[in-house]
Amino acid sequence: MKALITAASALALCALVPAVASAQTTATSGTTFYGTLGYDDTSLSHINLGAVQARLGARFGQYFGVEGEASWGVKDDTVTVGGTSVKEKLNSQEAIYGVGFLPISPNFDLLARVGYGHTSGSAAVPGVTSSLKGDSWNFGVGGQYTFDGKNGVRLDYTREDFQTHGVEDANVWSVAYVRKF
Repeated sequence: MKALITAASALALCALVPAVASAQTTATSGTTFYGTLGYDDTSLSHINLGAVQARLGARFGQYFGVEGEASWGVKDDTVTVGGTSVKEKLNSQEAIYGVGFLPISPNFDLLARVGYGHTSGSAAVPGVTSSLKGDSWNFGVGGQYTFDGKNGVRLDYTREDFQTHGVEDANVWSVAYVRKF
């Protein structure tokens, strides 16, 4: 009896798959691509750094996608440690993310993303420079609004949880221009 119920359930599920797939393809436009260009503010407990940030992504249907991200530091910060000024700088950051989208309207999406990244920076006192590198698990949320279906704006927050001992976790706020292809 259990085998018969299991077989009937499997047959029913197999019959539903084409209907679900058909509904999915009619409700979505397949794979689409997008890019962003913007500014991010990276905040650690004692420093604020700024960077130009670029992303390229692919969206598979309405709800899922992947994106790659790269940032290049443009705003340094100087802190005082033990009476000595230390100049801290973000050199670059790269990451890759899995992204979940929640369409709220035809032009507005909420998003959540999880990924892995690498950051390099430096700290300098007069006469001595030290490089800093760290790998991080990153997670965040945001939203994007397109004005005409192709061009828009994106705001998001990302937490970088560094796996490297001695590197502080970072909060990253970003605003970017979005272009869908």
